Amino acid sequence: MAKRVVSSDKLNEDNTESTLRPISLSEYIGQSELKENLDIFMKAARMRDEALDHVLLYGPPGLGKTTMAYIIANEMGTNIKTTSGPAIEKSGDLAAVLSTLEPGDVLFIDEIHRIPRFVEEILYSAMEDFKLDIVVGTDASSRSISIDLPRFTLVGATTRAGDLTGPLRDRFGIVSRLNFYTHDELKDIVLRTSRVLDSPISEDAAYELAKRSRGTPRIANRLFKRVRDFALVEGKKEIDLDITDVALDKLKVDAFGLDSTDYSILEAIIDKFSGGPVGIDALASSIGEEASTIEDVYEPYLLQNGFLKRTSRGRMVTEKTYKYLKKKSQDTLF
Repeated sequence: MAKRVVSSDKLNEDNTESTLRPISLSEYIGQSELKENLDIFMKAARMRDEALDHVLLYGPPGLGKTTMAYIIANEMGTNIKTTSGPAIEKSGDLAAVLSTLEPGDVLFIDEIHRIPRFVEEILYSAMEDFKLDIVVGTDASSRSISIDLPRFTLVGATTRAGDLTGPLRDRFGIVSRLNFYTHDELKDIVLRTSRVLDSPISEDAAYELAKRSRGTPRIANRLFKRVRDFALVEGKKEIDLDITDVALDKLKVDAFGLDSTDYSILEAIIDKFSGGPVGIDALASSIGEEASTIEDVYEPYLLQNGFLKRTSRGRMVTEKTYKYLKKKSQDTLF
């Protein structure tokens, strides 16, 4: 098997991301309702000296699901083991992870909707009865063995809650959706990032970054680091509004946070499909993008902000889109 090669740049990026993660609920900015509820649930679990109920976090990518899983483990004073749905290809993969858990541990499974169905069935008894039931051997020599597991907390994260089966979803005691962040919340996140990375930024520049970050902390932090690069090369000791505007324009991120792919999606629906409706596969093919990427990464923000709407026949742009892109709608053409 070939060795995995990871560049030093990638490792540095990973290390930067880990330093930016808050480690407690008090440091976590935004998602107030989720934080308040989790705080109560975790305090109650600690008072009963029990593991926290299983937690399902869902919502668009970049909103802090992974960070929240680490915070849960930290607040509960336990260890966290991480894996992802695509990494669990067979029952043995799941058994290997579950067998390493200690009492109270948090098991974080990202993209949990991508676990194969036959593996998912093994997870049912692990979550509900804390037993691992697996079949060893083949055909006539096969036998079922049951292994007791310590009580643990499964934290599942998904961008597609609708793809989870009913039996799996029902086994989570705490189910919460993470919502897009407000501009003020993102501004506070940018200011925190600037302190962690020791790169000062003015209040108005931080707010401008927040406005263009699509309601998503991951994007806010990514854009901050790129704007920081422009400021450094220009010899600025503080990131100001002028360099922020210049950098974001160079990165083709407009005042509403839309980038070149957003424009491609909206313009394709208008120019190639007469404003819609159009199916997701046809739309994806027309711009050379994966349908799942459009659905998970771009569509939620466009829907949330009224640029796009979904109908039973497909995606359509709205009147707001025509005005924003300065294009004539089909209604005015005919």
